[in-house]
Amino acid sequence: QVQLVESGGKFVQAGDSLRLSCTASGRTFNGYGMGWFRQAPGKEREFVAAIGYKMNAYHAESVKSRFTISRDNGQNTVYLQMNSLRPEDTALYYCGADSVPFGPVRFRSDEYDYWGQGTQVTVSS
Repeated sequence: QVQLVESGGKFVQAGDSLRLSCTASGRTFNGYGMGWFRQAPGKEREFVAAIGYKMNAYHAESVKSRFTISRDNGQNTVYLQMNSLRPEDTALYYCGADSVPFGPVRFRSDEYDYWGQGTQVTVSS
């Protein structure tokens, strides 16, 4: 069984930076795509960023140039570096893992099979 544990969320001021981490256990890490999604109160879960097993990375338009997804296969961890944070970035951030090895990068939440418990990011103006 795959387990994902997110960390790094906190209360910050607008313009600050944060790095979220998601560590996986229970299977090999490097052959699977990973993604970050977020969900604000009263809203649907939305795509933030994804990275494939080939290290190809994609970001939502709303975070492009501010957020960067990366992965360290030796540490079984995927990161989300968030710079120039805005109040509208406030949400519960989730890490997702694909169950299909060597597959394409996924952009929809229903394409991920494993999820962590989420880490809260709150950005104050």
